[in-house]
This record gives sequence, structure tokens and C-alpha cells, in this order.
Amino acid sequence: MASARDPLEALKEHFGFDGFLDGQEEVIDQILSGQDGLVVMPTGGGKSLCYQLPAMCLEGVTLVVSPLIALMKDQVDALQARGVSATMINSTLGWPEQRDRIERMKAGEFKLVYIAPERFRAESFMAALADVNVALFAVDEAHCLSQWGHDFRPEYMKLGRVLEGLGRPQALALTATATPVVRKDILDVLKLQAPFETVSGFSRPNLSMSITPVDKHAAKYARLREIIAERKTGIVYCSTRKRVDEVAEMLHDWGVKSIAYHGGMSDADREKTQNIFITRQADVAVATNAFGMGIDRSDVRFVTHFEIPGSVEAYYQEAGRAGRDGEAAYCELFFNYADTRTQEFFIDGANPGYTNICKVYQFLQNDADENFEVRRTMDEISVGAEMKNGMAVGSALAALSRGAYIERFDIPGQRGKGTRLLRPDVMTRDLDIDRKALEEKESRDREKLDVMVQMCYGRQCRQQAILEYFGEEDAATCGTCDVCTDAFGGDAREPKDEGEVLIVRKALSGVARMSRKTSSGWEGRFGRGRVVQMLMGSKSQEIMRVRLNTLSTYGLLKELGTAYLNELFRSMHDAGLVFTQKGEYPLLTLSPLGEKVMLGDASFRMVWPERHAPSYGKDAGVEVAEYDFDSHIYSRLKDVRARLADEEGVPQYLIFPNKTLEALTRLRPQSMEEGMRVKGVGAVKAEKYLQAFIDEIASGA
Repeated sequence: MASARDPLEALKEHFGFDGFLDGQEEVIDQILSGQDGLVVMPTGGGKSLCYQLPAMCLEGVTLVVSPLIALMKDQVDALQARGVSATMINSTLGWPEQRDRIERMKAGEFKLVYIAPERFRAESFMAALADVNVALFAVDEAHCLSQWGHDFRPEYMKLGRVLEGLGRPQALALTATATPVVRKDILDVLKLQAPFETVSGFSRPNLSMSITPVDKHAAKYARLREIIAERKTGIVYCSTRKRVDEVAEMLHDWGVKSIAYHGGMSDADREKTQNIFITRQADVAVATNAFGMGIDRSDVRFVTHFEIPGSVEAYYQEAGRAGRDGEAAYCELFFNYADTRTQEFFIDGANPGYTNICKVYQFLQNDADENFEVRRTMDEISVGAEMKNGMAVGSALAALSRGAYIERFDIPGQRGKGTRLLRPDVMTRDLDIDRKALEEKESRDREKLDVMVQMCYGRQCRQQAILEYFGEEDAATCGTCDVCTDAFGGDAREPKDEGEVLIVRKALSGVARMSRKTSSGWEGRFGRGRVVQMLMGSKSQEIMRVRLNTLSTYGLLKELGTAYLNELFRSMHDAGLVFTQKGEYPLLTLSPLGEKVMLGDASFRMVWPERHAPSYGKDAGVEVAEYDFDSHIYSRLKDVRARLADEEGVPQYLIFPNKTLEALTRLRPQSMEEGMRVKGVGAVKAEKYLQAFIDEIASGA
């Protein structure tokens, strides 16, 4: 459809801007040329203008699919304030009001109409749209239609059929965060016709990102108070409603003007609370992840995550709500591994599995009345279906709804919904549920959390790690995150020669040989200590028993020494080349960047250990327990101690106490100089006894 007016003229008239932001003009030109398209543009990049401005230039109405009522209202209010004829249609309106707005659409009174995806389920609504001149069909927050996206909405999956039902008008999909897999899903589901695809840089150079390890909630509150005192205005994201209320109460006690926002509040209360923040009557919002979509407050100077979010996408989208005015802003995540349990609970709730879906369906069949209706609360269904995770009930109902086995309906006078069996003759055993798809989604959700945890543990530039996750190659370091600015990260450098490159590639190859390659990446099988033992060519029982001595990398870095290799792996971990999978045991494996470096396909920077023995033990206070303990070596050193004690006629502890013997076992010094650094080894004892222990360590290496 050709443009009816000049876009620059419309930009000035309706939005008061003299020019476009980066990437906007190219997108708008392609839309006005009549092409379908997919636009991925970071939060704060002016994504909304990419469909709002074309709506002003095209003949007809632009329909905008939007997932949240609050988001719609914000957009419509802002457009109406600029004199743009815009409205919305969602569940807050009765059918008479919806019909009136559709009639006004037919009459050409609106240029932009925001519609909730659920409205398209009604055949009467689709029929009413038949006579509307739809110029553009824009799908906002398009990542919601991919089950690999971080905020999957089943209603979005039907939008491809909606486009067909509308006669296939020009279509545009927009999102701020989408990996290559999610982008492919968007194109496939909507079946866009010869679309252009624009992926603007994800980089937000005005954001400084930090991840702070914290052990206790007291440390979180202390740090949060410092951030609020320094930055003044911002958002504190919490994982649960309970935590929102706790943090908001603490801020109230501190005298901070703040609001609390979560899904347990009524629609009216959420709208009122949100408006208080937008109109600057409060400085800080404490909220769950729904808060902030489309929030147009430009002076958010900080975003803090009180707990780890479930994915990099969620983290970056939420962090991106800071600094939308382009000025410097600060983002900090408080990381405690124990907080991942909450995200694991959410993953369990979002992925009920085939068995639980069947349990819910069986309960509905057993409980349905003569009209095949069930009027039970979620809690009642959860108890009746013997479901431990109440969230999983909603997910199971959504799966049954997608399969057209049930539909949910409003119960007059109640906030909850009832459930109607659409095909009551279908028995539970005959449910046609794609089990493989369920398993794949759960696997991907857990993988997303794993990647987020890896980023928290890693020491790669925060923004660089995020950009690489979204598919940007050769992303530069930001220079402002905690990794880039702290003293440790500041000493990082590229390898100075091919020799250093080979050391790292050999070490990574050792990790690869002791890991398992899967379709989703690498899975560790051994801890760091065992990897170091293998690379050193250890003949310990633990190495021989699992045949690690048969690997091609066995003994490959023996000449470097155990102490150096332990330091090397710590540096590679901090540089994001390897990471530790947390579970019952900490298992070392390759990161995506580490795999590329191992294959010679990527460059890297890291802090390089000195090629002499590290200053451990009494000099530097390094935790000796971090080094691997080999019971075989320890036993041999005890034999040496017993022999020397017999020769001297003294008790064994006067040679070396057990703690010193354990330190020698873990650190395995290769020279007198290294041995002298071990706590408990003084000059006199070193001269008399140390060489015998060093010789014994060397003989078994």
C-alpha cells in the first residue's frame, strides 16, 4: 500500500521530532513501500514509532496486537495526548463498547487500534473486522509467539491464522529481544510475505551493568540502600509477589517514595500504582517482571534485580528500562545461587509435562456437571488433580485449551474463570498432546536459566556476553561494567604469542575430552581438580579407575605444574571460556566462547597467571582447599613421613602435621622454592625434610 503523505512531515506534526533515531528511517521506508517485516530493536530505541508513524501515512487503520492492558493504555493515552486518533479493544470493554469502536473503525475514525490477542478468538469479532480497511497489522512484543521466547503467550500462536482471516494485510512484527531461533519462529508462525528483517544493535552504551555476589538478604538490602541513595529513581525487580511486598515495606521504612506492583493486585490498583510512578509521584518502583512493558518514564537511573531472572532475554529487557533518555544509567543484579530455586519453580510451573496435563484433564472430566462445565478455583483443581505446583495447573489448562479440548469462561460475579469441556467424549488416554514439543520447551527453559547462571559466574564483559547471546559476532567490550572496570578484569590481555594460545587451546581440549557434547551445548562430567590431574598426567587411582589416562590430552600440560594449571583455569573461568555447572557436584565444561577459542575460531582476553609458582599458603592466604585432593598421593606422603620419623626417632607430627601434609598433597610443589611457600614448612624443616616429599610427589606425577 503506497504512502499517502510524507513521513518526515508526519513525524514533525504528530510527534514533534525533526529527525529519526538510528535504524528508524530505514524500517519506516520499507514499511511504506508495502513490505512485510520483522524489526528487532532494543528497549529505548524507538520501536513503537516504527508502526505508529506509518499509521499516520497509510490509508486505513493500523491494528496493533499488544499483550498487556496496561501497555495498551499507556500507548493510547500518549497518542491521544499528541492528537492522534487511537483507541484499544480488550477484555475491560463490554461487547457493545467493542462493537461501537469497530463501527467507528469502519467509518475511518481511528488510525491506530490496539487489540489484545485474545479478542481474535471470537468469530463474531473476526466477522466484525471484515469490513474494516486494515492498512497494517503490527504484532508488538512478537517474542511472545515463540515457545523459545522468554514470555511465551499461547494466544500469539494463532496470529498467523488471524492474518489469513483478515485477507493477509501488510504485517509487521516487533520485539526488543529475540535470539536467532526466536526470530525464525516469528517469521514461520506469521508466514510473513517476502519480509525484510532488521536487527538493530542490541548494545546500550549508556548502561553500566554489574553482577554482585551476595550471601544474605541483609547484604542485598545494604547494597540496595546505597544504590537508591546515589541514583534516586529506578526499578527494583523481584521474582515473587511476596518479595515485592517485603522490599517495598523496607523502602517505606527508609522513607523512600515508592510503589509496589505485582500480579496479585486488581487491574484498577495496578493501573493506579503504575500511574503514580509514571507521573513521578514516586521515585522507586518495586515490581515483578510484568512491570515496565512500555513504561514511558525516561529518567529511570537504575534497575536492580533483587534475584536472578530466568533468562538473559528477561534480564536485558528489564535492565533496558533504565536510561531511556540516553543518559547514563546503572543496572545491578544481586546474585545468590540459592535464588535459582525460585526460577526452577517457575520453570516447573510453566512446563507441567504430559502426565500432569492428563491428571488435570481427568479431574475436569470427573468433576464436570451436566453442561460439561467445571466451576473450580485453581487451588481446588490443584488439590483435586494432586498437583504440587499450583502454577502448573494454569499451564496444563492452557495446553488443553490450545488443543481445543476445553475453553475458559467468565463466571458472573467472580474474579476466577470456569472451564468448559469442548470434547467430553475424548478420554484422557486419547489426548493428542505433542510430548516431544513439551520436552523441548522445558529443556530450552532450563537451558536459558543455565546460561543466565553462567553469566553471573563468568568474568566476561557483561554487555559483550549479552550481545554474543543474541547472535552479534565480534562484540566489543563495554568498558563500564563491573568486569571491565575492576582491577582484576583491567589486567586482562590477549595472548602475547602462539605459545600462550596453544596452552589455552590444549587446556580447553582437555575440558572437551572430559565433557559431553549435546544438541544444546556442552555438559560437564568432572570437576576442575580432576581435569587438572588429567592434564598433568596423574597416575592417581581416581584417574586410572575411569580411564582418563587413555585420553589424547592426558599429560598434555604436565610441564606447567599443578599450581599454574589451577590458576590458569581460574583465569579461563573468569574470562568466560569455561564455566561450572552447579548441581550435586560442581562440573567444569566449555562455554560457547571457549569452544570457538579451542577450535581457533575466536579471539579472547584473560588475566594470565605468572609462570612461576603462585604465592599461596601463608603468604597470600589462598584457600588450599580449592586445589584437588589426591588420596593416593596423601597416602604416599604419609609413608615418607613415617619413614623419616623412624629415622629421626621422633613423633610423626614433628616432621610435618597432617594439615601441612594435606597442603603438600593439594598444592604438589615441584621445587624447594614452591615447597617453602606451603604453610607449615619453615626453613629448618625444609632443609631437613622437604626434598624427600618433593621427590615423592614428582615420582607419582
